[in-house]
Amino acid sequence: MTRSTFSSREQGVAASPWIYSPWLDLIVGCGAWSAPLLLISYFSIASSARAWSVAFYALALFFNYPHYMATIYRAYHRAEDFQKYRIFTVHTTALVVLTLVLSHSWVRILPWIFTIYLTWSPWHYSGQNYGLFMMFARRAGAKPSEATRRALYGAFVVSYLILFLAFHTGASGDPLFISLGVPAIVSRWEQIILAVAFVALSGFGLSQLARETGWRKLLPSLTLFSSQFLWFLLPTAISLIKGLEIPQSRYSSEVLAVMHSAQYLWITSYYARREASGESGRKWHAWAYFVVLIAGGIALFVPGPWLASRVFHHDFTASFLIFTALVNIHHFILDGAIWKLRDGRIAALLLNSRERVSDAAAEARSRLSLAWQWLTGGTARAHQLRVSAALLLLLWGTVDQARYYLSLHTDDLKDLQRAAALNSFDTPVQMRLARRELDEGHAQPAEAAWRKAIQANPSDPAPRHALLRFLIEQKRFDEAFDLTDASLKYAPKDASLLVDRGLLSLQRGHADAALADWNEALDVDPTRLTVHLYLAYELDREGKALDAVRHYQAFLERLAGQPAQKRPEPDKLIAVVLRMADCQARASQADQAVMSYHMAEKLADQTKQSKLESIAYVNEAALQAKAGKLDEALQLYKHALSLDDSTGDKRSAAEDWAAYARFLDEAGFPARLAYACVVKSESLARSLPDAALAEQLATVRKQFEHRAGADVAAVRRNPEPALREALALRR
Repeated sequence: MTRSTFSSREQGVAASPWIYSPWLDLIVGCGAWSAPLLLISYFSIASSARAWSVAFYALALFFNYPHYMATIYRAYHRAEDFQKYRIFTVHTTALVVLTLVLSHSWVRILPWIFTIYLTWSPWHYSGQNYGLFMMFARRAGAKPSEATRRALYGAFVVSYLILFLAFHTGASGDPLFISLGVPAIVSRWEQIILAVAFVALSGFGLSQLARETGWRKLLPSLTLFSSQFLWFLLPTAISLIKGLEIPQSRYSSEVLAVMHSAQYLWITSYYARREASGESGRKWHAWAYFVVLIAGGIALFVPGPWLASRVFHHDFTASFLIFTALVNIHHFILDGAIWKLRDGRIAALLLNSRERVSDAAAEARSRLSLAWQWLTGGTARAHQLRVSAALLLLLWGTVDQARYYLSLHTDDLKDLQRAAALNSFDTPVQMRLARRELDEGHAQPAEAAWRKAIQANPSDPAPRHALLRFLIEQKRFDEAFDLTDASLKYAPKDASLLVDRGLLSLQRGHADAALADWNEALDVDPTRLTVHLYLAYELDREGKALDAVRHYQAFLERLAGQPAQKRPEPDKLIAVVLRMADCQARASQADQAVMSYHMAEKLADQTKQSKLESIAYVNEAALQAKAGKLDEALQLYKHALSLDDSTGDKRSAAEDWAAYARFLDEAGFPARLAYACVVKSESLARSLPDAALAEQLATVRKQFEHRAGADVAAVRRNPEPALREALALRR
């Protein structure tokens, strides 16, 4: 019900403000159960999410679904109402049905529909709370002035706006919800200002009402006001103070939705009872009314997704979300049209006014109304049809509940197989089944489940990425490539697919195709840092050092803007800097290469990556030596050898002593010193399980023996004096 439901001209009021009884009205109608139910929800759902998910799915049969059907029943069961609200009962309904068909063929519209639904839901709840608040105030004898009504209405609107800002602050973590991206600091101050406005508006409005009736008579209205506070303001306040995120889905599919639906059924059942007795004086049967609502609610939500998946092979979960969003949106529109207290009939039934309850117009004798009259009539065939339809829908609803229950048992393979057998075109179920089959070592059934999930929803990236990883692990590269190629027809701008196809093209020996895919992936999503590395590595391998440098630089520049937790491990980052420096050196960018080596040395020193620091020193030393800066090169080699000694890394030490030997030889230092360095390197390599390195160093040693001449024997007997001299060298 919307704000206009109970906000119009004054009516006469009965002595009692209650609808059914004080306890039922306060607990269900006014939401007095909000505090305990919300506490249970917030503290229990996280610890037993699966059980609560099943519980809420079951509660939907008895609360959520019937509450939508109650609106349909209200708008369609009387021909007069059907004609009166024809723009909504016919034209708006046709538009919603058209949107439903379109959204099944154009799945990208689903997030927009779902965002509208999730954003509109709390507004709808607020409107119903305000309407019931004013109804109870009128029944208690209040005749609020225009200023009072505006203040109270403003308080309800402000409470919704606070939640609206909480929903749309920052980026969305839900792929089905499109956030407006309000900056956090802006949203925070706006919510504080709105909270102050809420206090001022509610204080003024409530005090004015209390002057007319006294606080005691306002107990139902005050309880409703506290429910509005608990539903919207308190969670937002906690999120502002504690930094907790408010999940949008909690306001549409969990405890708030159940409380709202129960509240709606409470008031509509009262209206239906009074309407039935006022029209013909016939006895109203509560159980029959609720059976109609339950069966009708199931008809609204269950058959559509099942038929869409079974007949058209559409993903069941996506179809269910489409039906959920559009049925809700239709409900919001229709509900806002039919519940208006300025309608004399509604005022008479809900406020117990002295205005006579009568039909405003003769019933329209349309084919639809005649068919409805026959269906609801007392003939035996109509009765049999009603009973059969109700039983069929209840059975269908039971099967749907069983399928949902089984689908959540991710630890039980048999239950997942049963859920898939009931409806195989359900992507989430097939994904869970595939993971469980793979855990059990059943590769073929897992692959079949992934392929079924892709068939059900080709636009969903999750199953195709899972199957792609599986095929790559199985080294079925051609099949993996075909999968990415086929998937790109459904999602040509999927950066992940483009990256994967590039990797597979490289694996198949098509480097040009790989580079093209990676460049396209960057065009689609420039934030994918690793793509710059793929491009840099391949360009470096092809000898295009300058092009590789540009991608290394792009990677590091974009990485600088990332939070610390999103950056790679220090050793990986330093390795990237070293590769960039090597490319810069080969691209004749000596000064930039030296700066990059300095960066790598600094990062390695700060993060205690001594091996990488040693590599950086040796590579920079070679670059400085090439530039003729022998003093700098000598110091860098000495730093590297000192680090190798301190870490006890024999392999690095062996390689660095050999590099130092080559440097000494090329720089014209005494041959015996270079020979001593080679002897040291070879002695370190003997203790390593690397025959190739030992053989390589033995060959190098023999080359240096010819140059050392008569000093060979002395150095081999005791290389230490020559080594100390080599480490003390200056130009």
